[in-house]
Amino acid sequence: MSSFYLTTPIYYVNDKPHIGHAYTTILGDVITRYHRAMGEDVWFLTGTDEHGQKVQKAAAEHNMTPIEQCNSTVVRFQELWRKLGIRNDDFIRTTEERHKEIVRMILQDLYDRDLIYKAQYQGHYCVPCERFFTDKDLVEGNLCPDCRRPTNEIVESNYFFRMSRYQEWLIDYIQTHPGFILPAYRANETLGFLKKPLEDLCISRPKSRLSWGIELPFDPDYVCYVWFDALINYISAIGYGKDPARFEKYWKNAHHLIGKDILTTHTVYWPTMLKAIGLEPPQTILAHGWWLIGKDKMSKSRGNVVNPMEMAEKYGVDAFRYFLLSEMSLGQDAAFSEEAFVARYNSDLANDLGNMLSRAVKLTLRYFDGKIPAPGVFEMIDKQLYGQVAEAVDGMEKAVRELRLDRGIEQVIGVVRAANRYMEQTAPWTLAKKGEMDRLGTVLYVASETLRIVGGLLQPVMPEKMDRLLKTLGVSGSFRFEDLRNVGGLVPGQAISDIDALFPRIQPLEPETAGNTKKAEAKKADPKKAEQGNAADSSAKHAAPEGVAITIDDFAKVQLKTARVLAADKVEGTEKLLRLQLEVGGEKRQIVSGIAKFYKPEELVGKTIVIVANLKPVKIRGVESCGMLLAAGSGERLSLVTVDRPDFPSGASVG
Repeated sequence: MSSFYLTTPIYYVNDKPHIGHAYTTILGDVITRYHRAMGEDVWFLTGTDEHGQKVQKAAAEHNMTPIEQCNSTVVRFQELWRKLGIRNDDFIRTTEERHKEIVRMILQDLYDRDLIYKAQYQGHYCVPCERFFTDKDLVEGNLCPDCRRPTNEIVESNYFFRMSRYQEWLIDYIQTHPGFILPAYRANETLGFLKKPLEDLCISRPKSRLSWGIELPFDPDYVCYVWFDALINYISAIGYGKDPARFEKYWKNAHHLIGKDILTTHTVYWPTMLKAIGLEPPQTILAHGWWLIGKDKMSKSRGNVVNPMEMAEKYGVDAFRYFLLSEMSLGQDAAFSEEAFVARYNSDLANDLGNMLSRAVKLTLRYFDGKIPAPGVFEMIDKQLYGQVAEAVDGMEKAVRELRLDRGIEQVIGVVRAANRYMEQTAPWTLAKKGEMDRLGTVLYVASETLRIVGGLLQPVMPEKMDRLLKTLGVSGSFRFEDLRNVGGLVPGQAISDIDALFPRIQPLEPETAGNTKKAEAKKADPKKAEQGNAADSSAKHAAPEGVAITIDDFAKVQLKTARVLAADKVEGTEKLLRLQLEVGGEKRQIVSGIAKFYKPEELVGKTIVIVANLKPVKIRGVESCGMLLAAGSGERLSLVTVDRPDFPSGASVG
């Protein structure tokens, strides 16, 4: 049996968990549930990072000792994971002896081999990020380049890990292992970072400044740097240095989920540490995007943090899990709003999946005494729906392997919409009136069997709701993918049960929500037309009606900026849409545009184009588009608006 080992970051215990923590952990839970359904030996690790200056500071503010701070905060994470249905195999705390013992062992080994040395250090230290920066790293004088908060200048003796020794090895490893850092443009970011000389890493803090940490085994006056300590949890938790057989089984197929804000620590610090220890890097490091409120990242200082516990309690855990997994595309930022949540819930779950289940169940109860009917002859329309179901099973497995769950979910919901169209086209209520019971039995069997497979495919995402759906159809248990590949799993004569609305419709909160729902319904009614409309929105080929004048104030509302194209590829299942990965100043974003007829993806990479930067994000064929590129159109010709100087920076204002 093949193994699969997945980790989340370990979360700081200086404050309560927020939606970013919830998303990463739900993503990990869903991925590992799918891999279990593939028959793999899965180990899913999460936990808490309990050392460092932020924890010590939070403890002082709460008039606690650091371990009391840790003990009081860790339960918030553990309670939330239980609430959200997280099925992790282990939960590691860096204050546990099993972890500290391995950290001390590694530190001593590196020190004995002269890979750790002592030297004088002068630099700028950011307490929130717990990182040192050089003068050239700082922005606007004395600000941290990551969190933009003031840094403290420090001069002190410290211990350093010879990270610089592994720079060329790491560059070569990233270039020869294309799946190591995902998405691919995150690998390019790391390679860009490595163009500058890599400095050695300070791995200690003097106890005179910070006492809360793992004491260095070779110098009791120092504690270990929190990031060096924390990263080792990924191997200490699975038996490194203690249980070689268990460690080998899981580490050979290890995968890390992280947020993009900790990319450098995981793609530079961690692989060089592993190389020094004598271990191979993990198979994959997936850096996902941020959840935004509008255009802003959620942060406590801005007061815009979404409490996942409140959302789960208000709308249900499974609906919350579904929204997070379906809304965020691989590696991209995603905008969170309650209006968007309600719109997607009503469209995908209440209108589509809930309605389909209700139809199939009510008709079976009425015309077949609540028992699965025996199918007769399958007609072409039945076989076509089964064909779409089979494609969705393969599509979901592919999406899981590629860590692109939103695409797999979109394909499954596409099957649900196809099943609703199938019911309209076969009209079982009319068959009943005509007394065509054999044909009616076939239609209801096909509909119910489709629901069985859909329920299995979405069970990792919505375990409680899909268990209810499956029990309604008279089946239970966790499915494996092979169970879903063969239609005919429902046994004729099996009793089904009645069910209230699986996803009761939610009253839209604002007019904006109604607009989103109408777009979703329009897409269901005519997906090609919706795609064409969205592509037109994205590529800016239409203008205001001739003769309509605007003021300079109107124009000032539109933010036009230059953007460099980092990567481009076709949107799966479409002919017109391209997905562009852009650099806009220091920001990375994604745009979907209907220009595939005019440009090949490889022609776009490296171009500096002009975009509308403040357009509200939208989903186009399940792919988020954050902005709109400018193009000139004339008949069957189209040309992008570009900058004529190839060295012109991205993020510059246009106007």
